[in-house]
Amino acid sequence: MIESAAYEIIKQEGIKEGIQQGLEKGIQQGMERGLQQGMWMLKAIGLGLELKFGVQGLKIYPEIKKIKDVDLLEAISEAIKAAKDVEEIKKLMS
Repeated sequence: MIESAAYEIIKQEGIKEGIQQGLEKGIQQGMERGLQQGMWMLKAIGLGLELKFGVQGLKIYPEIKKIKDVDLLEAISEAIKAAKDVEEIKKLMS
């Protein structure tokens, strides 16, 4: 069967539209997943600060919640294990 030029154009447009919709959905899902992982990381940092440093650790938590840099949040999370006091964590934030 010979396909017409119009059919081919419509088919290509449909493919492009499908790809675009797929990309948009994938981006949205990725953003939602990233936000969820970020929230878990912040909760873990808050818990770590509270368990290790008590009230002093919780005092810096509001500042940490403002941080958008994932690498810095990961560094803070790791630093809580070895830090002797809250000041060591504060140094990472400046």
